[in-house]
Amino acid sequence: MLVSVDYHKDDWAAQSSLEELARLSETAGLDVVGTVTQKLSHPHPHSYVGKGKLEEIAEAIGELHADVVIFDDELSPSQLRTVEERLQVKIIDRTALILDIFAKRAQTHEGRLQVELAQLEYRLPRLTRMWTHLERQAVGGVGLRGPGETQLETDRRLARSRIALIKAELSDVHRHRELYRSNRRRNNIPVIAIVGYTNAGKSTLLNQMTNAGVLSEDQLFATLDPTTRRITLPNGRPVLLTDTVGFINHLPTTLIAAFRATLEEISEAAVLLHVVDIAHPDAPEQAETVREILAELDVLGKPVVTALNKIDLIESTIDPGALAESLGLPGDFVPISAERGIGIDLLLERIGEAIGESQGLEQVRVSIPFERAELVNLFHRAGRVDESTFDESGTHLTGMLPRRLLPRYEPFLHPSDSRARQGTRTPTASEI
Repeated sequence: MLVSVDYHKDDWAAQSSLEELARLSETAGLDVVGTVTQKLSHPHPHSYVGKGKLEEIAEAIGELHADVVIFDDELSPSQLRTVEERLQVKIIDRTALILDIFAKRAQTHEGRLQVELAQLEYRLPRLTRMWTHLERQAVGGVGLRGPGETQLETDRRLARSRIALIKAELSDVHRHRELYRSNRRRNNIPVIAIVGYTNAGKSTLLNQMTNAGVLSEDQLFATLDPTTRRITLPNGRPVLLTDTVGFINHLPTTLIAAFRATLEEISEAAVLLHVVDIAHPDAPEQAETVREILAELDVLGKPVVTALNKIDLIESTIDPGALAESLGLPGDFVPISAERGIGIDLLLERIGEAIGESQGLEQVRVSIPFERAELVNLFHRAGRVDESTFDESGTHLTGMLPRRLLPRYEPFLHPSDSRARQGTRTPTASEI
């Protein structure tokens, strides 16, 4: 049975949030037999719903033979204890449900560690309800006051020790990831992070663009562990595409903190590819949720290309661009269908343009002698080659290069480009 309080906590309608909770429940392998909603100015501080509504839920549990009640918010330890004592069935809140799904979907050692860390940090303040029958001294008593500790204190101490151990292991993961990122920076291979709401089609898009073979199902959090694949853009530029974990409304803060090592891939990305399920009735709310989480990760300043996915599911008379504007989605969007491969070529072109803008590319013409072949390779890797010719003097390239690399090509610039750069350079102190 699902329970929700409608108190206008954000732009999401209570019914939409309940429908999403039902999908989460199904993903976790549960059958939903009923829903209960109460309109309040705010959740009841002790029992989430009012006492009368709690009695109504208790009666419905008996009638519908429900053995689990799921609340559409994160319950405080006192709320959890109150509803458990009254309803006498298993109580799960939205956070615990999401953590359970993540625990089932994590495949890598790193993913399992991150989920376990989030679960421990969530459960630590709620251990009291789990150990009320053991809230007594293991040793000691009247006339025998020893150094004993309660079972609850023992359990908390063990949990904190495990949390410290997992954080140490994740620190090692962070160091390994930083080595990979350092290699990428040296090789000048930009990273494109695919972000979006869960089930928006990120994994399907990655498979369409790279043949990655990532699990793609019509389920929430179908994939959890990140996947990175190398592709070549239409302009010849190699890039790395990274599929990140899907976001969701009220994503637990403990989960964001635990997955920070994985989410660092987003902060290192040159461009964010935001995939929006344009056919979903809550598309604007889902897009806003993604932007809020990106703001929490402090990456909103990065260039963003928005892919309006599943356009094959909307009416042909609807203009996707006008629809995106009416929904308040940011500009520079590309209508696509990841499932049917529609719009992928245009999307790749837009990504290439966004990378150029993010790296400050400048149009140049260079003539590089054959003995400096490493500069030709660097031009292809870090820039964009529009034209390439050869003669007895060497390789002649026309295209875009990052401004930071221009000093290395200064001796080989076309005379007109060299004079233009000299005319715009900042004079030195001695010249002044």
